[in-house]
Amino acid sequence: MSATTEPAASTESAASAPEGAPAAGSPAKTPAKLVFAAPRRAKPPRHLADLTTDERRAVVAELGEKPFRADQLSRHYFARLVDDPAQMTDLPAPLRERLVGELLPDLLTPVRELACDGGKTLKTVWKAFDGVLFESVLMRYPDRATMCVSSQAGCGMNCPFCATGQAGLTRNLSTAEIVEQVAAGARAMARGRVAGGPGRVSNIVFMGMGEPLANYKAVLGAVRRITDPAPAGLGISQRSVTVSTVGLVPAIEKLAAEDMSVRLALSLHAPDDELRDELVPINNRWKVEEVLDAAWAYADRSGRRVSIEYALIKDINDQGWRADLLGRLLRGRLVHVNLIPLNPTPGSKWTASRPEDEREFVRRLEAHGVPVTVRDTRGREIDGACGQLAAATKD
Repeated sequence: MSATTEPAASTESAASAPEGAPAAGSPAKTPAKLVFAAPRRAKPPRHLADLTTDERRAVVAELGEKPFRADQLSRHYFARLVDDPAQMTDLPAPLRERLVGELLPDLLTPVRELACDGGKTLKTVWKAFDGVLFESVLMRYPDRATMCVSSQAGCGMNCPFCATGQAGLTRNLSTAEIVEQVAAGARAMARGRVAGGPGRVSNIVFMGMGEPLANYKAVLGAVRRITDPAPAGLGISQRSVTVSTVGLVPAIEKLAAEDMSVRLALSLHAPDDELRDELVPINNRWKVEEVLDAAWAYADRSGRRVSIEYALIKDINDQGWRADLLGRLLRGRLVHVNLIPLNPTPGSKWTASRPEDEREFVRRLEAHGVPVTVRDTRGREIDGACGQLAAATKD
């Protein structure tokens, strides 16, 4: 299903607009097409990570085996990070082959890997069972290792400065396809494949390809598999998981009702409806005020600080008056702003802000008492940074 909405007419007069703001009364633009429901496609094979502990045991029982065998298989996958059935020696060989065939099918095949930052950033292009491509990025820092995962192949939100959004939506990923990205990153860290020696994945960000809250059920299942203690899941703290959204208000409200402690990241990119209608087309449905109200409600319910993501685009959204407007909207709230220098994408007419404009934007936010940092550009040279993921398989 796709949906479009007409933008609300501006009520701000040119005389009342902030200094430097565009004059009101310009012709309304047709909103970009949004796709909320993914196209129907064949489903991936059932995988252990799609199922709860009880569901896994039920499957094993249906096969005529003792339910505890499901726990053994889960321990290998989630706790020991085993992907070679030959290493599952506590399972009899004939049973091992049967259980692996039923519950651990090969979901993802790496078709391309690129490294940068001295081998501490690794981007993987994955091919799913149906040939669909998507990407994940593993980034190692001195104090943590962060896995940036995709929740969809492509994206239906059509943000014009994002390579993924411009590619359109191919399909939703399953819970297991999301979890397997994390498990693969965890295996790479544990086996010392990332520069710096053996380690562990500590943080997960749903900031790869796709709009996570448009694939709500699978993403929520993935969060539970990622955070449930082993052998039910990978045992990563909920507080180390960030779920990003462009602002699907009903889904934000639904996530708040889950009473989880994951962090919400809101991709705002403009503090005013006139510009955000263009940069983030979902704003034609839910305006800045509505989206922020939902974010504050999530912060109140979860006790977690909301992260405001803001891509700085030269001469588009980096004006001083917009920094002041953003500061007024956010001051006094449980919030932190991540300013993201716009990463280059093929064919884009936009580029990152000038350094002096970036510094002034930071200064003005801080003057309003709003915590702010400028995100580093990890992975930019391998098209692995924010907004660059397009699942390319060749140069």
